[in-house]
Amino acid sequence: MRFLLPLVLTAGLLAAGCTPLRSHQGYIVDADLVNSVQPGVDNRASVLATLGHPSFASQFNQGDWYYIARDSRNYAFNPPKAVEQLTMQISFDQAGNVSAIRKSGVEQVASIDPSKKTTPTLGRSRSFFSELFGNIGAVGTAGGPGAGGRAGGRDQP
Repeated sequence: MRFLLPLVLTAGLLAAGCTPLRSHQGYIVDADLVNSVQPGVDNRASVLATLGHPSFASQFNQGDWYYIARDSRNYAFNPPKAVEQLTMQISFDQAGNVSAIRKSGVEQVASIDPSKKTTPTLGRSRSFFSELFGNIGAVGTAGGPGAGGRAGGRDQP
């Protein structure tokens, strides 16, 4: 009976670690408000009054507005994964009227797997020790001949 209480507590803690953590980022979507915006009917002012400020605005093409919402989930120490996402792009014409509305979902989320913790560059690959000791004996040390000045580091007229 003594060992039952610690066993139950340990099992409870392990089960709590498997509970998914859910999070929401970005715009809070109200489906009725999102569907009420219509091309050819609304303008910048009415979209701003209906949906609020966009997540970000484009710097090109008459300043398209983007509303982004993402729901993600992760277990224990795993990185979060997007479960749902709404990306809504509202385009405006020259007069400021809504010309098009495009929506996309989680299928547009890109999963990027970095190659290593180093950036590949052109040139030769140097080891740790060649980086550390590679300049020993190099010509043109500071204050010496070939360093841009005269020997001894003094310029004479």
